[in-house]
Amino acid sequence: MPHDPFVERTTAQERRHRKQRLALAFRIFGRLGFEEGVAGHITARDPEHPDQFWVNPFGMSFKQIRARDLICVDHAGTVLQGRWPVNQAAFAIHSQVHAARPDVIAAAHSHSVHGKAFASLHRPLRPITQDACIFFEDHGLYDGYGGVANDLEEGKRIAAAVGGSKAAILANHGLITVGQSVDEAVFWFVSMERSCQAELLAMAAGDPRPIDDETARATYAQVGTALAGWFSAQPLFDWITAEQPDCLEDI
Repeated sequence: MPHDPFVERTTAQERRHRKQRLALAFRIFGRLGFEEGVAGHITARDPEHPDQFWVNPFGMSFKQIRARDLICVDHAGTVLQGRWPVNQAAFAIHSQVHAARPDVIAAAHSHSVHGKAFASLHRPLRPITQDACIFFEDHGLYDGYGGVANDLEEGKRIAAAVGGSKAAILANHGLITVGQSVDEAVFWFVSMERSCQAELLAMAAGDPRPIDDETARATYAQVGTALAGWFSAQPLFDWITAEQPDCLEDI
C-alpha cells in the first residue's frame, strides 16, 4: 500500500509532506519525553532519490525542529541539503535499514526510558496485552550490543535484527521501528514503548499471563497492519499539529 492511502501527490508535494510529517514526529517524541541528550533519530526516505533520507540535525532539540531544519543525507553519509551535521549513529543505523528494506519509508529510534529498560532483559515482548499483539511474531532482537552505533557494521547488525519485521529491541540500547510512512513508524514506536512499560509493570506486580498464540495472531491481523499503524497515528499527529503548528514551516 502507498504510505498515505488517500492522497496522490507530485514528487515535490510528497517530499514536502514527508518533511512536515517528520517535523511533527519529532515534536511528538519531544512532548512524550523520548529525548536523551543528542541521541535518537527519525528518518524519511526521499521520494525521488531512494538512497537519500531526511533526518534531524545533530544537536537540535526534538522540541524545536521545523520542516525547514531537516537535513538530507545520502547512504555515503554526505549531507546534501541543510546546514547542520548528521548524527553519525543516525547515518550508520538508518542508511543500513533503508538499504536493506526498500519497502520502508521511515524508521524511528530513540533511547526512551521504558524501551531501554526492557532492552536490558535481552528478550522480545510477550503478547500480554491487546496492544502488545501489534508486535506478535513481528519484531526482532539484537542481542549483541556493540557500543555506540557509529560504524556501518553495527548499523548492518541492527538492520539484520529488524529483518523483515516492523521493529526490533536493541539489547542495552533501546527500540527501533519502521513503517511505510512516517506516521506508521512513529505509532509503532509509541506503542512499543508503552508495551515495554506495561510488561515491566506487570512483571513488577507478579507473573503476567500471555495471550494464547492463536488469539494473539488474530489480534495482530486487526491491529498490526501498516494501515492500522497509519490510522492509529492520526490522533497524535492532529494533536501536535494543533498545538505546535510552527513545526510545519518549510521555508
